[in-house]
Amino acid sequence: MQSPIVDVTLQNAREVLEQSNTQLVLFQFHSARSEGCQQLAPILTAIVQRYPQQLLLARVDCDQQQDLAMQFGVQSLPTVMLIKDGRPIDGFAGVETEQAIMARLQPYLPKPEDELIGKAQQFLTEQNPAEAYPLFKQALQLAPERAELKVWLADTAVSLGQLPQAQALLAEVKLADQDSVYKAVLAKLELALEAADTPEIRALEQQLAAKPDDSNIKEQLAVQYQAAQRSEEALALLLGILQQDLNFGDSKKLYLDILAALPKGDAVASQYRRKLYSLLY
Repeated sequence: MQSPIVDVTLQNAREVLEQSNTQLVLFQFHSARSEGCQQLAPILTAIVQRYPQQLLLARVDCDQQQDLAMQFGVQSLPTVMLIKDGRPIDGFAGVETEQAIMARLQPYLPKPEDELIGKAQQFLTEQNPAEAYPLFKQALQLAPERAELKVWLADTAVSLGQLPQAQALLAEVKLADQDSVYKAVLAKLELALEAADTPEIRALEQQLAAKPDDSNIKEQLAVQYQAAQRSEEALALLLGILQQDLNFGDSKKLYLDILAALPKGDAVASQYRRKLYSLLY
């Protein structure tokens, strides 16, 4: 792996500047005779070593590279310039604390949720939404203000048949954030909702409305709900059966099978797992 620290001379300065097209470059103008430079150097080194993919520390020894320092207009030492896309975007003169420097760099560094998002998107590429779902959910917990995460999680929820969750997530997206991706996921959800309302389901719902205490109809309807990926409604019906009779038909097995099929970290699974535990113990 290329070192995140480079010494800059007139010969390689242009190459280092070009590197700022892909990384944030910290030009550190220093001198061995400056006490402030000696204090600042280990702080900058430690920071870039933590983020070698995002940051490059370009050290300019002003005792040896006076012409280069003059070209950058350096007037005092230490001086640090933040260069992005070949242009200075920020900088400071003198010694700053690590906390202050990190505050300047924060917009250009990976956020805690970014690694989770990257892994989730890789799972989606592999057609594995069940593994992507909990990662998107964790990312949203870390950054609840990011509307695109709600859309991505809703998209994954639709793929897994978690339609009520997808509806709730999309309902939270503000109008200003309803971009083309949002509209595509909304259309996907609407199609899934239409597909989930089958003639068999409508017929059984009518029968249950006429006989609301009939456990046989409830169990049949739960099976149809699950076949249409309406897991939460299926679990609610089966729980009602089990509350009356723990050993009725295949209800307990169906209930456990649905829980097992739900993705890791799914809120519905956690909720109904607790309800079953309370019922059993």
